[in-house]
Amino acid sequence: MLEPKALIREHIASGASTPLDSPYPGVAFREFVSSACGAVAFSTGTATFETGAKLPYHTHEYSEAVTILAGDARVFVEGRMYRLGPLDCIHIPAAAAHSLVNPSSTAELIALWAFANASPSRQLVPDVFQAIDRTTGDPCVEDPEYIVRHAIAEKYELSDGALFCDLFSARYGARGICGGCGVFTPGSSLPCHVHRYDESITIISGEAICKVAGRNYRLSGCDTAFVPEGQPHRFLNQSSEVMTMVWVYAGDEPERTIIDARYCDGVLPWTPTS
Repeated sequence: MLEPKALIREHIASGASTPLDSPYPGVAFREFVSSACGAVAFSTGTATFETGAKLPYHTHEYSEAVTILAGDARVFVEGRMYRLGPLDCIHIPAAAAHSLVNPSSTAELIALWAFANASPSRQLVPDVFQAIDRTTGDPCVEDPEYIVRHAIAEKYELSDGALFCDLFSARYGARGICGGCGVFTPGSSLPCHVHRYDESITIISGEAICKVAGRNYRLSGCDTAFVPEGQPHRFLNQSSEVMTMVWVYAGDEPERTIIDARYCDGVLPWTPTS
């Protein structure tokens, strides 16, 4: 049985937390999971773009995945331009130059970012790339980026009424992170489980009940739970509306170990010998 990570508890970040200082006009960054809350090797947050706002070309030294939560995005990777809508995801590998633009004159754009680094940074680079308009098309085989479009992606049911979709992972080129989205019908839930990785879970629509080793939290509106490696947890939709989450692991591929629900409820104590 997996052991809980010593001395690190879960952390709940508000989706309406104060944005970080940003040097980019019209772009507001919020950080939900990072080294600040004890995360190891990954981080998550959102970027909110006002109408017409742009994040200029830059690079990272690690994998990044961008999932669109609201609005219509234009994502540029070394000159290749893609149009992404809600729950579409693009993985951008280390060292690939990229930019993100909100082309709308009426609506904001919200994107969830995930890095394979707990203290992310970016290096600005000049835009010297030849423009190639891919619009709603996908990358070519030789391109380093990878796109999963949620509307046509493969879905699987983890439990009754909980439909999941993997958006980025090692099989799509990611290194050190993987993630996807889950859609929960009213009354549905996941069983109590643990992971070998730290996890970030952001509730992007509806309301979720998060249970971690007997501690309960009510999440909505991009509220995010950081659950350290080895901690028993589960999510439930006890509302009358559909609940949608985006989850991210600090690992290459998804995995879950189902355990007795009483560990999540706090009826049974979770110890290294459980």
